[in-house]
Amino acid sequence: MKGFVVALRRAKNEDSIAIVLSERSIRSYYRFFGARHSILQLGHLIDFEVEGEDGRFMPRLRNLSQMGFSWIRERNRLMLWHQFIKLFEPHLRDTEELDSFYFDLLLKAARKWDKQNPKRIICESYLALLKYEGRLSPIEQCYICEQGLGEQLSLMTAFKPAHPECIYASAIEKNKVESFLNSGKTVYLNDTEVDQIYSVVLKGL
Repeated sequence: MKGFVVALRRAKNEDSIAIVLSERSIRSYYRFFGARHSILQLGHLIDFEVEGEDGRFMPRLRNLSQMGFSWIRERNRLMLWHQFIKLFEPHLRDTEELDSFYFDLLLKAARKWDKQNPKRIICESYLALLKYEGRLSPIEQCYICEQGLGEQLSLMTAFKPAHPECIYASAIEKNKVESFLNSGKTVYLNDTEVDQIYSVVLKGL
């Protein structure tokens, strides 16, 4: 089985509890002496086997191997990857069985992490997630005051549109936001605008 480690917690002694997002599920697994294993790290894509799925105790990870990416030793890219992947555990906390969308989204992002600006990949991935979950709001009126929007707007969590003055946030040209939302690409946005949208993503999926 393959999966991404989206959260990692210390258990007793040097044992660990890993929350792994695989193609069809997100589940917690116990790993004896997990703190000693460099393979079991936040954000890693691992290949593993599971034992003890009889329901009496937490299932355990065994026979781990890492499926590495070329950028994993680049500190800045790894830090951004950690920020991104940590958003998935709280978002999917009350879920066990999943569609393959979430695993595929992370795998697609990881495969191009060293080829593009990771912040742009994060923004585009988040938009794809909102569309998949049916949570993308139309750019018609301010989410706060419910009045029409002008030529500039700001974005809240889940890319809800608002007047900049209603949420005390930096503004982005409305037509650029619409192009991004319609195309799913950040090519219409400059780096400063991408940073603004990236900061919205970090507030939570």
